Amino acid sequence: MADQNGTDGRRIAKPFLKWAGGKTQLMGAIERIFPAFISQGSFTYVEPFVGSGAVLFRMLSQFPNLQKAVINDVNSDLINTYKIIASHPEELIQILESLQRDFHALEENEEGKKQYYYQKRADYNARNKQPVLQAALFIFLNRTCFNGLYRVNRKNEYNVPMGSYKTPTICDAQNLRAVSRALKGVEICCGDFEKTLEHVDGHALFYLDPPYKPLSQTSGFNAYMQDNFDDREQIRLRDFCNRLHSLGHTWILSNSDVKGTDENNDFFDDLYAGYTIRRVAARRNINSKADKRGALTELLITNTAAAI
Repeated sequence: MADQNGTDGRRIAKPFLKWAGGKTQLMGAIERIFPAFISQGSFTYVEPFVGSGAVLFRMLSQFPNLQKAVINDVNSDLINTYKIIASHPEELIQILESLQRDFHALEENEEGKKQYYYQKRADYNARNKQPVLQAALFIFLNRTCFNGLYRVNRKNEYNVPMGSYKTPTICDAQNLRAVSRALKGVEICCGDFEKTLEHVDGHALFYLDPPYKPLSQTSGFNAYMQDNFDDREQIRLRDFCNRLHSLGHTWILSNSDVKGTDENNDFFDDLYAGYTIRRVAARRNINSKADKRGALTELLITNTAAAI
């Protein structure tokens, strides 16, 4: 098992959320196409769709001297959680420890657990709590819901049912403190992905992990926000990548391999013609149907020659 501590003995930050499409399993493939210049540290690292931050935390641990790091997401509840971890970790930990004690005390009371979970979900959806409590509810729901899925309806109401975990880890205090330390100095933004370009100084490496294009009409966990990330948004993202390329920035983008389920579907091959497209082995574990989980390929697309 890899050492979880840094050279100073402190815990190395890792994602604090379970997340559909999290990139922990693809880190090896992503690292193999990192451009050579990142070892020098004199660049800005940008994640316009930060999600659970697996690539972010790897970058921060391996390249602590990078010039600047910027993270962004359109999900304001997610970004509030990042900001609270960065600024008020101990207050957050105290609330999460209380939620964990209460939930674990109901281990043998399934009906009581359900009532507790759905009450906390209703509290979260009211969105009238202080930012620290709202962040705690965000993490609580993530750790206790079905498969760590984040999904909202058209009213922006979180609607994922309770999972089947007996005593899930709701508060990993050591990791939350490590994440808080790692986020010091990181610019945390909330908004459209194109706005991240406004925060770039000098040469930048962008890692883009947008909501994936569904492999079928029923397979997508794309209700990440009220407005779905549809094909028009995928095309707008491609145009953004073209702009980054013209400005001399380096980018790496991940997405689903729709060709893997339909050999005639050239959506991404056509969209990113002229760039380097790699198909890498992955495994999808978040699906309501067990027979829909398993091995598949995903795309890693980049404009850097280092990936060839």
